[in-house]
Amino acid sequence: MTLALHGGTPVRTAPWPSWPPPIDEAQWELVTAVLESGRWGATQGGSVCAELAEAFARRSGVPYGVAVGNATLGLFAALRGLGVGPGDEVIVPAYTFVASATAVLLAGAVPVIADVDPADLHLSARTTEAAVTGRTAAIMPVHLAGSPADMDPLNAFAARHGLAVIEDAAQAHGATYRNRPIGGLGDAGVYSFQASKAMTAGEGGLIVCRDEIVYEAVWSACNVGRLRGGTWYGHPGVGWNLRLTEIQAALLLPWLDHRLDAEIDRRNAFATALERELGHLGDAVTVVPRPPGTTRDSRHLLMLRLRTPVGRSFLLRAMAAEGVPLDAGYPPLGTLPALTEAGARAEPCPAADAAAGDVVWVRQPMLMDDPANAAGVAEALAKVLTEGRQA
Repeated sequence: MTLALHGGTPVRTAPWPSWPPPIDEAQWELVTAVLESGRWGATQGGSVCAELAEAFARRSGVPYGVAVGNATLGLFAALRGLGVGPGDEVIVPAYTFVASATAVLLAGAVPVIADVDPADLHLSARTTEAAVTGRTAAIMPVHLAGSPADMDPLNAFAARHGLAVIEDAAQAHGATYRNRPIGGLGDAGVYSFQASKAMTAGEGGLIVCRDEIVYEAVWSACNVGRLRGGTWYGHPGVGWNLRLTEIQAALLLPWLDHRLDAEIDRRNAFATALERELGHLGDAVTVVPRPPGTTRDSRHLLMLRLRTPVGRSFLLRAMAAEGVPLDAGYPPLGTLPALTEAGARAEPCPAADAAAGDVVWVRQPMLMDDPANAAGVAEALAKVLTEGRQA
């Protein structure tokens, strides 16, 4: 069977589902109502941003939420609200999106890049222990690919060392850890509504927290230093305009009415079917396991680990030609010169380094397909692995 890369017939020619999906009737109605009201900004008397923040906080199991322009700003504001700033260090995982580290730099603190668990690729209490110093003020576990980090040991570690915990929940809307919603497990949690995320308005973010004092500080940081209930031109603190718009909130709020959960179920069904199909390949391609304590995985991505002599770069090109595009994933943060030149400190990260060489991603649009089509993904992998070994 000739590879499509070499002129053969691709395994798949049909398009994958688009992302974001078409907006539904509830979104149309709410966006139209906001547009017609003329109250497009969160300070113009509209209520949708506040409703979104309250609903997301409830879903996260905490009382407070603040909607913001994007999750990078959300992480920054959460750090500020928790008192993290110049002279402090924040431990972040090596295998994550760069914004986890740049948000720390934006707050004037030092990102300390720690290794991840070699099995599930999440920050763990063990890898965090190797990075902590007397200047550490916070840790930032990332719920990678929609899988919850193992939070109980991380929270216990943070409590022993007097550290704040900021959950980077950008990829994990709707995930649960030991039957508890993520985002509300630390001192603050931050979600993303960027275009690739499970809920999206093109851009956007949201911070949730349980402590009223932290909430007030976060709200002030996002609202040009004002105090809630204070005067309009009173700015007792330093803050910024980090607010979400009412139009974006109108796109997002209806997602919480069953749609998000239905789409999570759909992605999990495809992931389960693909893992079953990959069993026919032995251990050549396996699903990266979920961290301990996962009770609901939102499956923003499905991470696959390769154990094959076929080179990853060749495999990615060949799979794309077969109509099954996979993603190379993250480079380890410590390998990005811009971060280290800006002051980030990187610990030795052998697990993240290994993941950069042998892990590939199945992205969200593919996971939204009919689970029956998971067999085609496994078929394409089998074809590429077989022909690649012979090449």
